[in-house]
Amino acid sequence: MPAKRPPIPLSRERIIDAALHIADSQGLRRLTMRRLGDALQVEAMAIYHHLPRGKDALMDALAEHVTAVHVEPGGSWQESAKAWCRASRAALREHPGVLALALTKPPKGRTAIAVREQTDQLAEAGLGDAPGAVRALRAYVFGAVAVEVQQSGWAEAADDHDEPWRPPSKGGGSPGADADFELGLDALLVGLTRH
Repeated sequence: MPAKRPPIPLSRERIIDAALHIADSQGLRRLTMRRLGDALQVEAMAIYHHLPRGKDALMDALAEHVTAVHVEPGGSWQESAKAWCRASRAALREHPGVLALALTKPPKGRTAIAVREQTDQLAEAGLGDAPGAVRALRAYVFGAVAVEVQQSGWAEAADDHDEPWRPPSKGGGSPGADADFELGLDALLVGLTRH
């Protein structure tokens, strides 16, 4: 008889991965501490050892997970801005279940650091109003992904408890969505150049 494997130790990373899975497959409203504990095969109270503020800390951690993006600086501020926007879009599309958190939670922790890094990169590359540009770029990316989520029907599927919610494919967006995103991004960069 094979020996029983010891349980995998609970960690902040395991908690966040399990929470993302629930949010992406069932919707954010179905993410409860009890359901998360069941998914991790622990009592819900065990989660509080890693997230002492409980669900508030969990929501902050999930928002940070999809918004703390880092990219290497490009040759120009436009190239850097495009890299940031594309990476941010990919992270948000990877976990549409927590898009609402990304839209409503102010930047904290690693996200605040990433925003400062992006601002510094754009300023060092010669963009005059880098803080204003970063705010505009973040607003564009969040809005573009929100429209993609809305048009795809993912949110409605999450509300239908009889049908499992299908998250987006792990690859890029549809060709039309990708083209629309790039078109809007180019237009925004032209506007920022004139500002």
